[in-house]
Amino acid sequence: MITTIIISISLILVILGALISAFAAIGLLRLDDVYSRAHAAGKAATLGAMLLLFGVFLFFIGKEGMINMQLIIGIIFVFITGPLASHLIMKAAYNLNTPATDRTQQDDFNETLHDKKL
Repeated sequence: MITTIIISISLILVILGALISAFAAIGLLRLDDVYSRAHAAGKAATLGAMLLLFGVFLFFIGKEGMINMQLIIGIIFVFITGPLASHLIMKAAYNLNTPATDRTQQDDFNETLHDKKL
């Protein structure tokens, strides 16, 4: 009985992770500038990948009764590197003066950057 519940939860997590990853991919195609695209990749794709890995982790617990430490390491790796990589991409684009979309209202980072240089 508990095995069926764990496998059902893992299936829901895998489907949810796949949907969120698909939405992140659509966001990468549809968003206007590098900052928005990096935000979609850093947040949604990271969450989708983590849900997929956690769903597989639960599946192994429910089906085979074993804990797979490689999946735990993968979840931690994605949790750390996904947002960090998107932040560094946005910071590099900003330092290269990559223009933002016309819909951008304000630039708070510019004020912070100039305050530190003085």
